[in-house]
Amino acid sequence: MNGYFQLVIGKAGTAVKVFEATDGDPDITTGEITEYLDRNRIGYDIIAVNEAVKKMGGEPVYFTQNKANPVREQYLMTIADDQMSVSLRFFPPSENIAGGENGQLTDSKEVVGDLVLKKIRFGVDKDIIDSFFAKREYCKDIVIARGKLPRDGSDAVIDYKFGVSKRPHPTLNADGSVDYHNLNIINHCTEGDLLAVLTPADMGDYGTSVYGNQVKPKAVKVKSLHYGKNVKISEDKLTLTAETSGHVSLQEGKVVVSNVLNLKNIDVATGNIDYEGSIAVAGNIASGFSAKAGGNIEVKGTIEGAVLEAGADIIMERGVNGAGGGLIKAGGNIVTKFIENAQVVAGGSVNAESILHSNVQAGTEVNVTGNKGFIVGGHVVAGEKVCVITIGGEMGTTTRVDVGVDPTLKARIRDLMKSIGEANKSLQQIKPTVEGIVKKLKAGIQLSADQAAYAKKLMAMKAQLENDINDKSENLMELQDKLSDTHDAYVSVNGICNAGTVITIGELSMTVSKPVKFSKFIEKEGDVRVAPLD
Repeated sequence: MNGYFQLVIGKAGTAVKVFEATDGDPDITTGEITEYLDRNRIGYDIIAVNEAVKKMGGEPVYFTQNKANPVREQYLMTIADDQMSVSLRFFPPSENIAGGENGQLTDSKEVVGDLVLKKIRFGVDKDIIDSFFAKREYCKDIVIARGKLPRDGSDAVIDYKFGVSKRPHPTLNADGSVDYHNLNIINHCTEGDLLAVLTPADMGDYGTSVYGNQVKPKAVKVKSLHYGKNVKISEDKLTLTAETSGHVSLQEGKVVVSNVLNLKNIDVATGNIDYEGSIAVAGNIASGFSAKAGGNIEVKGTIEGAVLEAGADIIMERGVNGAGGGLIKAGGNIVTKFIENAQVVAGGSVNAESILHSNVQAGTEVNVTGNKGFIVGGHVVAGEKVCVITIGGEMGTTTRVDVGVDPTLKARIRDLMKSIGEANKSLQQIKPTVEGIVKKLKAGIQLSADQAAYAKKLMAMKAQLENDINDKSENLMELQDKLSDTHDAYVSVNGICNAGTVITIGELSMTVSKPVKFSKFIEKEGDVRVAPLD
């Protein structure tokens, strides 16, 4: 039983009796007694009150010569900040040992009436209230009402049955070169293959506060499956399967299966190639020609001064020489032997054995490894990190390396926001007309054949716009989440960073004044610092 106290009124004034706790329960404190006296406007000598707490003998200790009026049995009602519980703490009535009147007792009706007055209407346990009055225990918190806690749900999860990493790491051969036969980047599939499974968001269940108000569960992320060509969705919208054999990839959040166009070379014999599927070139791509694919592009031979654009990944086994022109652009990852005098842009990562006098952008990371592993001249930008053996030339060739900013993410967010705004504007323009048609139909007004056709067209347009806005808003939220992610961006040098190299992390820059070996460039305390490799 908790320790407790009782006010005593005697001939010598007003006293307090303090009773020691039993069974390891908490003892009473001086602070609780003085708060009680303050609430009842009874003056006291705090030293005397403290002395009574120290003695704990159940004997009266006088703290004032003034005789207090009788104090009835009372309680403090505490409503939790989250409104999910109500507790009472009772204090005994005063005792008069001078032959006068004792304090009055309260009863359960008073407590219930107080709850009604405070609009506590849910989860009240009258049995617990009655049990106190059957067996009183003072200075103890008694929970007499409990709300119903909400059940928190869980975020939707999409399980892709193929590789979707924007940070692949190709296997290296024993000599340090990339093993192009075992990249495991291109995902092959056959007709009927399961490509993705959605576990829908569990929205949770509402709870109820002691006031009877609904309490929302925590917000969860809702997702849906998005798909493109050669992919079908199940009736329950929970799975995606391949409608044909080919290459499967994730392009701007959509699962797409691409057919594969196999070519020996791309040159005057073929002309420029623009194919909605994937392109596999066994030989070379001649200067001045272009290959554009909705899926992947694989090139076994040489590439010089050509334009390659792929919705997914690009793999170039022999490397690329831009010859001061051309462009290599992939929505996914780019893997190549070397990059020289070229412009390269990847939504994911760029993996190469060397980069020379080129402009390279990667949404996630740039890895320059292998026998050479150097970046010399040009400008390399990565959203998260750059890992390299050598940066810059011994002759002070200007080389710039930037990390910490996805070069494409902000542009994609800006485009999505513009597109959503335009769709909303179109929706608001047709809404009044659609609502007018709905009102007429509800009123039983018959539409002519032309009016009915027009109404059907408008309603289909409204549904399409709403679906478009929902899909793009979902994509926008995912991109904004990525933008707000705080990646510890860095540049790792597993060899030497030569003088003259400019390292930029976020908005901070550092020009390397003397060679730095086996180090990592990081942001620390508002500056770019050199740290040892992990």
